[in-house]
Amino acid sequence: MTLSLDYATLSDVGRVRRNNEDSAYAGPHLLLLADGMGGAAAGEVASAAAVQVIRRLDTPEISGEDMIEALAGAVHRANERLSELVEEDPEREGMGSTVTALMFDGKRLGLAHLGDSRAYRLRDGQLYQLSHDHTFVQSLVDEGRISQEEAFTHPHRNLILRVLDGRPDSDPDLEMLDVQAGDRLMLCSDGLPDYVSDEVIAASMASGTPDSVVVELITHALEAGSNDNVTVLVADVVETEPASGVQPQLVGAAAELAQGSTGRGEPTVAVRTAGGDGHGGGGHGGTLDPEELRYAPRPPKRFAWLRRIAVLIVVLGLIGGGGWFAYSWTQKQYYVGTDGDYVAIFKGIEADLPGLSLSKVYERQTLQVDKLPTYSREQVEANIQADDLPGARSIVAELQHTAAECAAKPTTTPKPSTPVPSTPVPSSKPPASTPVSKPPASSPPASTAPTGTASPSTPVDPDDCDGVR
Repeated sequence: MTLSLDYATLSDVGRVRRNNEDSAYAGPHLLLLADGMGGAAAGEVASAAAVQVIRRLDTPEISGEDMIEALAGAVHRANERLSELVEEDPEREGMGSTVTALMFDGKRLGLAHLGDSRAYRLRDGQLYQLSHDHTFVQSLVDEGRISQEEAFTHPHRNLILRVLDGRPDSDPDLEMLDVQAGDRLMLCSDGLPDYVSDEVIAASMASGTPDSVVVELITHALEAGSNDNVTVLVADVVETEPASGVQPQLVGAAAELAQGSTGRGEPTVAVRTAGGDGHGGGGHGGTLDPEELRYAPRPPKRFAWLRRIAVLIVVLGLIGGGGWFAYSWTQKQYYVGTDGDYVAIFKGIEADLPGLSLSKVYERQTLQVDKLPTYSREQVEANIQADDLPGARSIVAELQHTAAECAAKPTTTPKPSTPVPSTPVPSSKPPASTPVSKPPASSPPASTAPTGTASPSTPVDPDDCDGVR
């Protein structure tokens, strides 16, 4: 079953302000409200620009989950439009706008929300707030530091933390919502809920047509002393053809500024600078417009493109300077390694970057790697770090000394021993009956040379002198 929207919207400048900074749009597939802010910085231009961009979503061609993507894209495009308007006219620096939009495909709703305007749904006599305020006071409520009742009277209840203002961090809340016949939807600027309780709002929404409800709610706000613009949009979800028809309705600043023109906004500036008390005695008289304090102060962004270029130059300078410093440091390091078959001193560190070598041979030595004992050779092949160039040369000198000692160390080759005939050992006193005979004069003397006499020295294999260091 496909449902329809029967809608009505109304905006009132209020009893204090001299111009309307709210804008609202109601159509068969889109309900949209934007509350401009920034005081003399043309909040009405901001809300009108946001509405003119986002209202293009009032089409039956987008449905289901695609509505969320479409809403997100439209809000971002509206944000870019605000940035362009500030660059065109620096007098608009500081302007911003809330955005609360409900997109309808006949079966479901897509919600996009940024700021402190609100979206409500009345179902079975119960009022639900669909949006979540992006305010300082609401953050205190979320953290449990104050109650919802205390928030209603808090002196900083209008201080907004997130708003559509042309900066890249203006991302909206996005959500898909169910809808059914008999639901009553309502969008409003903060001029209503800041002065009228939810109980009164629910009672007013419980009966009457959308046209009568918007009038009643605005009347409640004005009678409660609201000093702000008040804009209300009410839509009934029906199964029949809507009584209001399908003609879009545009109210507030978007309608007043040449049907939503986002030009320089001269009429708004003229009204703001004119003398007199204005409507309801709301003349400025040199006092600060509260709308200028509506959202948390942010750094100015005049000449944004110049600042972006300056930031880019600074970042590139830091990256380049850091890279040059790091490279200079590597070129003050030394280590001892191998260059082919020879020991060499290297300048730099043992690492390479794509297209950039961080080390090179500084001094190639005459010492061959294979003249070193195994332990020393493995150290050199793995590279020996040095504190500086004299330290590297000292390491090479030690290696040369080790190789020289290894080369000079002799080795002995065992010689086969000559067998010696076994002779009996004479006792201390020879027997009297046996004469002692002298050996024949011609007999050669017994050999007394020790077995295993060394042969002449031979060169040493470096692998055989690992004890030399």
